[in-house]
Amino acid sequence: MLAAFALGGVGLNATCLDAHAHPPDVSGTHDGVHRHADPATVRPWTNMRTGEVVRAAFLAARDGKVMLEREHGDVVAFNLVDLSVTDQAEVEKRAGEVKAINDRLVVADAQAPAAAEPGKPSQAAPFDRFAPFVKTRWDERWLYIESDGLPHAPVAHPMMVGITAWQQQVPLPQAYVGSNAWQVPLKPELAERPVSAKEQLFRGAIAIAANGIPIFNPIKNDGRTDTFLAGELDEFGGHCGRGDDYHYHVAPLALQKVLGKDQPLGYALDGFPLYGYFDPAAKAGTDKACALGSTDKLDIYNGHFAPAPAGAEPGAKGLYHYHASPAYPYINGGMRGKVTVKDDQIDPQPRASSPRPALPPLRGARITGFERDDDRKSMTVKYQLGGKTHSVKYSVTPGGGVTFTFTDGDGKETVQTYSTRGRGERGGRGDRPPRDGDQPPPPGDRPPRDDRPGRDGERRSRREPPPQQDQQPPRAASGSFQLTSPAIVDGGVLPDEYNGNGEGATLPLEWKGAPAGTKSYAIIMDHVDRDGITKTYWVLYDIPAEVTSIPKNVKGVGRLGATWKRGETYVTPHSAGGGTHTYTLHVYALSAVPAFDPSAGLVTRDMLLEKIKDTTLATADLRVQYSRPREGQGQGQGQGQGQGGRRGRGGQPSPQGDR
Repeated sequence: MLAAFALGGVGLNATCLDAHAHPPDVSGTHDGVHRHADPATVRPWTNMRTGEVVRAAFLAARDGKVMLEREHGDVVAFNLVDLSVTDQAEVEKRAGEVKAINDRLVVADAQAPAAAEPGKPSQAAPFDRFAPFVKTRWDERWLYIESDGLPHAPVAHPMMVGITAWQQQVPLPQAYVGSNAWQVPLKPELAERPVSAKEQLFRGAIAIAANGIPIFNPIKNDGRTDTFLAGELDEFGGHCGRGDDYHYHVAPLALQKVLGKDQPLGYALDGFPLYGYFDPAAKAGTDKACALGSTDKLDIYNGHFAPAPAGAEPGAKGLYHYHASPAYPYINGGMRGKVTVKDDQIDPQPRASSPRPALPPLRGARITGFERDDDRKSMTVKYQLGGKTHSVKYSVTPGGGVTFTFTDGDGKETVQTYSTRGRGERGGRGDRPPRDGDQPPPPGDRPPRDDRPGRDGERRSRREPPPQQDQQPPRAASGSFQLTSPAIVDGGVLPDEYNGNGEGATLPLEWKGAPAGTKSYAIIMDHVDRDGITKTYWVLYDIPAEVTSIPKNVKGVGRLGATWKRGETYVTPHSAGGGTHTYTLHVYALSAVPAFDPSAGLVTRDMLLEKIKDTTLATADLRVQYSRPREGQGQGQGQGQGQGGRRGRGGQPSPQGDR
């Protein structure tokens, strides 16, 4: 039976009232932020056994219990049988509504499997049910799975609805194709030392679902937070990573409506299949019976062996396989098979990326709706914040760029366009597409590479997520506001005199098209490194409104702020490692001159962005790219784009080249 999902972000099976997506945070908080029930959904509920009456909003029902959220945010649970007849009817009504929604998810009848191609491996069968949106190919060692990382017919389920801990990512199509396709071993082997998902694999995917969507460790990259319990997942157990890449953290049981109970939901990246729920006491042929006939209890990796085939030698075992579970680990709890682990993730796997930078958490937001046009090129995420409905509508352009329209609760629109960043190329390891042409961002939940101190001296533990920076969209469309440089003429390449190979001068800049009412300008130059950390190279603010250009090595204009290097007011691009690295210059047209307390010291990028968030009239960006020559090579320059979006990837900045 297809798992149904309740409003409020919790999965609900319409018949057995068993939750299948993220349950509410029973503490009533996420990330230390107190949350409150939507007043419009609050009603009285009566516990007939104790006489207790509470005013609360329905959250979910699972395992015979109904979870309710009080007006001040606390969560309480009642036994379904203890509720009044009226309340039980309300629960059943909600279950019926949810079942109706899920019944509409299958927008096209599942096609009968096509006749198997000669030599096609059996592992391709579940993926073939989602053709043509999912494609497979193979060689002697691997099954390759290609997709765009989004749900399509016959199970085109909504995404993001129900998330209460949101970092403002939205689902974008990913280029999991060609050399950036997913890879599953065709001849899996049991490992002498299995890898536990409790101890490792906090980056990247650990399985691939039959619909071509990756499945990540349910524990996020801090090594302790259960995304399922923390309100970070939608009604189908998925969310987006920092590369706007959609992925699951629990088993996508909705796929069983197409696959049936006898087919895997997908495959772990060690090559062993992942099936639905299992109960060792279930009778053969029932929902929770093992499709392969095993009655053995699951091991710590949520797996067990099928019975040995007829005629096998004494002591022989059948195929090892994993099962989903309603409680942790929800999916495969690690890798029972042989895998290569590199940088805390399975290698190889594809990369995901977005043309825009990662954004900070939006505290207090609850995603309430997701819409997708028939052509699937335009999508809308709706959310509640401060008692008002906001939305993010975005469209993917033919070239891979994205145009966003942000509409706030008062109906005010802000438009921002980002150009493509070479998505879908293969690079080093991380989170894929690729993991990115040069050294891409991690696909989703990626920790810093080590515990080196950050820009302000704070320690960044390997299991702590990189700090999020405030990078809000501009307050107004900036199509007429443009930023250029007379020094940037070769497709965005940063000449040697402006990088660490040469003089390391600051760029000459020119801007035009500022809106009426501009009182001052501010400039920020930053770079998103391979760990997804934004590093600041230049902050210049309090630039007079009559100034519309600055020369090379500008002096005497505006005020200088802090960079990622303590005490430095400008850092020359000189990133370590191979590949092309992108640096973005942003100019902000402001309706006021930002004022800071002199005792606060040098103004950081975050301080400036926070100060100008309500006075930014328009922004314009200029992207420049640089490739550091490898040892033994002459000096060279990167290639790339000039004006465009706000996000680049690259290696760690070198201590050299400070100016």
